[in-house]
Amino acid sequence: MKSNKRPPFYVICDNIRSLENIGSIFRTSDALGVDKIFLCGICGKPPHPKISKTALGAEKNIPWEYHWQIWRVIEKLKKEKVLIVALEQTKKSLLYTKFKPKFPLALVIGNEIKGVSSCVLKKADKIVHLPMLGKKESLNVSVSFGIAGYYYVFQNSQKK
Repeated sequence: MKSNKRPPFYVICDNIRSLENIGSIFRTSDALGVDKIFLCGICGKPPHPKISKTALGAEKNIPWEYHWQIWRVIEKLKKEKVLIVALEQTKKSLLYTKFKPKFPLALVIGNEIKGVSSCVLKKADKIVHLPMLGKKESLNVSVSFGIAGYYYVFQNSQKK
């Protein structure tokens, strides 16, 4: 049961192919009090045994919708005055800790190989990234979501 009083926080999954990652995103979303997950493109959707294995029941607690075309979700949320923030490394992206979240907010996370699609990046209000200090270019998508999601929810709770 959510105890927060903040405006909505959504997660938009852009073509995430791993069912285990989807399950982990559901589990982390439950911990963060996410209001809804939007599964878009090739994302798998519950019910599925691989999602359930990592979600541990969170897929039953978090509302979700599936949409083939992600741009429709983004347009709908923008009309509702939701800030669209893409988590992706680009030349114009801002370090995630430099971005001050304003809710309602939708955090877009992308494909394990290709990241957030370019059409989504063009529609995003902000693009943020996590710093990488090692040789790898990125973290696992569900891990990245957890880091950024916790940071933004925590930042919002400190404003009270």
